[in-house]
Amino acid sequence: MDGTLIDSEGLWGEAERIVVAGLGGEWTEEDHERNVGGSTGVVARYIIDLTGAAATEAEVGLALYEEFGRLLADGAELRPGAKELVRLVADSALPLALVTSTERRLVERAIGGIGLGSFDLSVAGDEVERNKPHPDPYLKAARLLGVDPRRCVAFEDSVVGVASARSAGCITVGVPNHVDIAPADGLTVRDSLVGIDLEWLHGLAGPARG
Repeated sequence: MDGTLIDSEGLWGEAERIVVAGLGGEWTEEDHERNVGGSTGVVARYIIDLTGAAATEAEVGLALYEEFGRLLADGAELRPGAKELVRLVADSALPLALVTSTERRLVERAIGGIGLGSFDLSVAGDEVERNKPHPDPYLKAARLLGVDPRRCVAFEDSVVGVASARSAGCITVGVPNHVDIAPADGLTVRDSLVGIDLEWLHGLAGPARG
């Protein structure tokens, strides 16, 4: 979701900057790039290490979500081609899931420009034991959809997200946003989501694997 369907990484970066400043530290663009796609817990631990703050991971994570929610009040811009791609798949016979590191309480508001109802189901970051880059979010989505994860096409914008999808066995498409995604076997990298059609998706999946 973040960075793939909606252009919210800038909002996360600003939320991180505000929280770090409140803890007496300074948040740089390099710090943000190191944490793109990371779960709130991972970012919170990074911030505590960076600032030396006498705060718990839960406290810093809550502060991040409060700031992000405030910044999200005016909505987040959609990435080019995002709404069209979701509508295309939603109108087809293909099952469709939203898999995000963001906690459930902010998902519906964040994806409002597309609509959570466009997806058959969604898996949020606080609904799995291990968040991205672990495979758990994608494995759970595939299980709930009743499909083989090896037949799923996953779209991700970050190194962390790509690692999660690939480790789950998904056919993975990287659409970089803010950070580069290095080429890898079984990974397709595109400049944007614009122009994707069902024929291209089926071509990625290929014939069924036994």
